[in-house]
Amino acid sequence: MELKLKKPIVFFDIEATGLDVVNDRIVEISILKVHPNGKEEKQTFRLNPEHPISKEAFDIHGISDESVKDKPKFADIAKELLNYFQGSDIAGYNSIKFDVPMLAEEFLRADIDFDIKKSKLIDSQVIFFKMEQRTLSAAYKFYCGKDLDNAHGAEADTYATYEVLKGQLEKYSELKNDITELAKISEQNQNADFAGRIIFNDKGVECINFGKHKGTPVAEVLSKEPGFYNWMMHGDFPRYTKKVMTMIKLREAFANIKMK
Repeated sequence: MELKLKKPIVFFDIEATGLDVVNDRIVEISILKVHPNGKEEKQTFRLNPEHPISKEAFDIHGISDESVKDKPKFADIAKELLNYFQGSDIAGYNSIKFDVPMLAEEFLRADIDFDIKKSKLIDSQVIFFKMEQRTLSAAYKFYCGKDLDNAHGAEADTYATYEVLKGQLEKYSELKNDITELAKISEQNQNADFAGRIIFNDKGVECINFGKHKGTPVAEVLSKEPGFYNWMMHGDFPRYTKKVMTMIKLREAFANIKMK
C-alpha cells in the first residue's frame, strides 16, 4: 500500500555519539524523502561530530572517531538538510523521543531556526508498540516478511521504517492512510518541547513537567519566580526546551504590555 500524501514526507534515521540529546552529536543521518507523486529522494551523510563517540554507541553503529574526522560538520550541511525537511512531514522509528530532538538541537547549534513542530510527526515505533510491541528488526520481519540486514546502519533503518509504515497500513484496516491521523496515533504526550520538560495540560496551557513546579503553568512560574527563567537558560536543558521557554516568556511579556 502506498502512502496517501498531500505534501512530501521525510523518513530519517540518525546515528549519534551517544544518547544524551543535549551533549551528544549526530555522526550519520540518512534521509528518504517521498513525494505525493511517489518520487523518492535518498541521501546519507557521515559527519564529524566534534565530540568523542562513546564506546556504547560505537558498539551499536560501528562508526569510529577516526572514520569521521575528515567528514563535514553538521553546520556545513545544515542548509542542504533544511531543504529536505522544510515543508515536509517527518517520520522515523523511535524518532519522536530521540531522532527529532537530536535533529532540532543540531539545527539550533547551527543557528538555523527550523520549527519542526510545524511538521506532522509520524513514529512507526509508537504505532508498532501500540499494535504489536516489538523492535525494528522484528517489525520488519513481522510486517514485511524479510530479515533486516545491516540493522543499526542509518540507511538500512531508514528504508526499513518506510517499508514498515506501509506494511502497517496494509495490515491494520483501522489505520487510516492519512498523515494527520498517523501523526495523532504517533503522539505519546502533549509536549510543548521535544524533551517533555514542558507539556500542555487538559486546557492547552504550557506547564512545567519536572521538579517542584511540576504541573504549574509556565507563565505562573515565571511571574512568581523570575529567576527560574535564567536558571533554565544556564542549565543543562535542550536548546529547543530553552527556545520554548523564551517564546512563552516573550508572549507573556507582550500580553502584559498590551494590558497596560
